[in-house]
Amino acid sequence: MAGGQKILEGGLSYSYTPADLTLELSNMYVKQRTTKRPSKITGAGLHTGNECTMTFRPAPPDTGIRFVRTDLPDKPWVQADIDHVVDISRGTTLQSGEAKVHTVEHVLAAIAGLQIDNLYVDLDNNEPPVMDGSARPYVEKLLEAGIEEQDADKVYLEIDTPMAYSEPERGVDVVVTPSDDMRITFMIDYKNPALGTQYTTLVDLAKEFADEFAPARTFCFLSEVEQLKEAGLIKGGGLHNAIVIYDSDRGQDEVDRIRKALDLKDKAFVGKTGIINDVPLRFPNEPVRHKALDLLGDLALIGVPFKGHVMAARSGHKANVALARKMRELYKKKKLAGRYSGGGEVFFDINSILKIMPHRYPFLLIDRIIDLEPGKSVVAMKNVTINEPFFQGHFPGHPIMPGVLILEALAQAGGVLLLHEIENPETRVVYFMGIDNARFRKPVLPGDQLRFELEMKSFRRMTCKMSGKAFVGDNVVASADFMAMVMDR
Repeated sequence: MAGGQKILEGGLSYSYTPADLTLELSNMYVKQRTTKRPSKITGAGLHTGNECTMTFRPAPPDTGIRFVRTDLPDKPWVQADIDHVVDISRGTTLQSGEAKVHTVEHVLAAIAGLQIDNLYVDLDNNEPPVMDGSARPYVEKLLEAGIEEQDADKVYLEIDTPMAYSEPERGVDVVVTPSDDMRITFMIDYKNPALGTQYTTLVDLAKEFADEFAPARTFCFLSEVEQLKEAGLIKGGGLHNAIVIYDSDRGQDEVDRIRKALDLKDKAFVGKTGIINDVPLRFPNEPVRHKALDLLGDLALIGVPFKGHVMAARSGHKANVALARKMRELYKKKKLAGRYSGGGEVFFDINSILKIMPHRYPFLLIDRIIDLEPGKSVVAMKNVTINEPFFQGHFPGHPIMPGVLILEALAQAGGVLLLHEIENPETRVVYFMGIDNARFRKPVLPGDQLRFELEMKSFRRMTCKMSGKAFVGDNVVASADFMAMVMDR
């Protein structure tokens, strides 16, 4: 397979600097991609052992990657993004309602490696076929279907400042630094003679992925095999689709014991290379190349391609997914800034607020959003001046901002947070259904600057609960709990 040519055809630490956040639209010449025609592949799932036919189908621009369970009533689907990850024990499992799909990382790696943006992945069972344990069979089917550009610009998440995830107790570290392109550098050190210390780097997807990384097969240690079987996993696994590394001191007796316990039909012997049956490697460092493949698949769950250099040491699905989650949160922030302020500034000025909030003079009571964690919290500001219309009557000669308007301003900040969580927020409005535990601590006077801090407690079926406080300086002047519902305008 002329992979390079075909591609061309078609504890935890985390930090970023809000002032550096930007959402980059790709170069005008870089377009979104999908396949030209459907293609299918059939086989057994790695962990469930279920026979499954998987069909790749072209999808419209901005669809993303969707796994469709064609075997279930109404053909439910789940979007391939971090918000739908429900299990990472020995692979990445996605679920939305009745649509649940196990072990998606190899399929996602093939799609991301070929730089495909939009695709329907139909399955007639709950796990993609594992095939030979690599991503190459999927790559071959996708290239066979052909890849074409679409009439829509590709959008990238651009990493501007370093982000990091670490598990010091396990020696796991993953760092993402700024880069003009997507790059992966991976190092493993299992202190096993068959593996030793291995290193790889992926610099150019178009030139390297299909031939140099997609063929790398999954691997595990002999000691893990029995544990995985006892956990009800690897029902479709075997020496034909995994590299098994010897890590016992009991020689052939240990191999025979596991074969008998697992009722394995394949012959198995302790190889001279440290690999069961001396299975030849496709690359001298095939295991670490497969780890880079897994990482690429897990980071596809960000939902968009990214520009950054990922450097990983001993990372697995847990670390990969944790990093992907943080990167998707960053993407949501950037997307939000681009939607409401035209890009370049993550905090909303008054013009940005006017685009999302229906309120107008004299009842728009927030001036700026200075921070927003999607689905979690918001911080807003209001400058209180003597020109506020309510000071004429509340009270003449002794101006004090009405407490009910402080709560209204607090609620409006919550409205921005809530509307961010839904599609087409410009067509919706937030109705507040209840206010509990309202307290007023200090008067607010002309010249004060109010800071509103709200946290979303829950959000289900377009109804949410939020808790917030209003500050002047470091002093709490008011606080309350809110219940609200999103309705069509």
